[in-house]
Amino acid sequence: MLSRSTAILGVGLIGGSLARALRRAGACAEIVGCASTPAEVGEALELGVIDRGTTAVAAAVAGCDLVVLAVPVGAMRAVFAQLAPALGADTVVTDVGSVKGAVIADARAALAAHYRLFVPGHPVAGTERSGVQASFAALFDSQRVILTPTAETDRGAVDRVTAMWQAAGARVEEMDAGHHDEVLAATSHLPHVLAFALVEYLAGVQEAREVFRFAGGGFRDFTRIAASSAPLWCDIVFANRPAVLASLEGYDARLRVLTEALRRGDVDAVRALFERAGAARRTYARDADPPAVPGGSG
Repeated sequence: MLSRSTAILGVGLIGGSLARALRRAGACAEIVGCASTPAEVGEALELGVIDRGTTAVAAAVAGCDLVVLAVPVGAMRAVFAQLAPALGADTVVTDVGSVKGAVIADARAALAAHYRLFVPGHPVAGTERSGVQASFAALFDSQRVILTPTAETDRGAVDRVTAMWQAAGARVEEMDAGHHDEVLAATSHLPHVLAFALVEYLAGVQEAREVFRFAGGGFRDFTRIAASSAPLWCDIVFANRPAVLASLEGYDARLRVLTEALRRGDVDAVRALFERAGAARRTYARDADPPAVPGGSG
């Protein structure tokens, strides 16, 4: 068995799905959940996602040998500070945040000597829905989880977190934290920003109702992630602001090239851009691993 007692702080889509996946695998003798309100704790208990629950971080982690932070990136520092005094000497801590540089800084500041047992992690999986009622055990099956250990990270702790995610059905890779944040800014954070901006723009046009009424499958596929949690994604974008800005500015420059080609009626330039994009997308689709679960990833 992987863990005697695992605490999951934040029993929403990601935390709840991890709890369900670990239960499915028989990887934990006990799963302790922590949520911000008694109602959320009660719902997780009623659904059988956790064995016991509390709204107190220190009470949740006491006696646990593995702790997972599944809270918004903006809340990480406060949660690290609350759990630090209650950790056992050998308790391994990890997280699921979509931004690693900011979380690593928060963990280093709050955990002090225990920082060596912190393993930064990010499951590249999710949907546009939120809450424990949206969680399901298969969310991580065949999906990537990226771990970004630092020079101080204990190798045994990395092995334990790797085993946890493998038990949940995921494929685990390691990456430098800075590189992770640049890659995710381009492949996850930028698409969410664009989806939010497009839907907000279209909602403000005079014919908004008609625009949405006649939207096709392409529009629905691209904008589905605009239904994701606004506070969560605001936290992510600001935590990774330099990398997101770089990606957004690069995209904006490309969009201006396309705008100018359309303005001057340059069919060849527009066609060439479309063809390059199509070829790149087909190559990606051919080389890609099993398709991700539809929806947004944190």
